[in-house]
This record gives sequence, structure tokens and C-alpha cells, in this order.
Amino acid sequence: MKQITNTTASALIALACLTAPALAEDNGMDTPPPDNPELSEGAELLNRGFQLLLDGLAKEIEPMADKWAEGWAELVDRFGDLNAYHPPETLPNGDIIIRRRIPLSVDPAAPGETEL
Repeated sequence: MKQITNTTASALIALACLTAPALAEDNGMDTPPPDNPELSEGAELLNRGFQLLLDGLAKEIEPMADKWAEGWAELVDRFGDLNAYHPPETLPNGDIIIRRRIPLSVDPAAPGETEL
């Protein structure tokens, strides 16, 4: 369900971005012709509807953006300089590993595995 919401939100944002320039074109008419008040009312209703839709989407996406920013900050803190790592590799069993370009030195005094 969350995937559908994200896809729908993305599609609506893309639609709004694509239609905004067409709606913003200046055709020399600041107001609709007086002979068709229904057209004017319909345009105002569409405008208000799009504003409400985009405001709602912005409110819905804002917490996700905050979580994404927190996650990104954690990732940067954990890995530091990403140039110190090779690109991720996927192993045949599906595991993903990220190797350091220069391995960390091993402390010989640190306890290791015990042979049985």
C-alpha cells in the first residue's frame, strides 16, 4: 500500500510540474471572457483542488523526507569518507558486502576466535 501511495504521489507531482508551465503562459487575458462564468468558476475550482492536493502531499511527504535525511546523516557518520570503500558487491547467496580499500589494522591483543 505504501508503494502505491509513493507512486501516486510521484505521479501527481510530475503531473503538476508538467502542467504548471502551460497554465502559467500569459495569453494576454487576465480574466476569462465574461460570457462564460462557468469556465471561470471551473478554473478556480481546479486551481483550489490542485492547491489542496499539493499541500496534502507536501504534508504527507515531509515526515518521510525528515526520516530520509536522518538516515542519510547516520550513513555518512557510519561510513565517513565513502572514497575509502570499494563499490558494493553482491555475493552469489545474495549478501551485499562493502569492502574497504585499505583494510583496518588488526590488534593482536584483541580476543579472536578460539579453535575447538
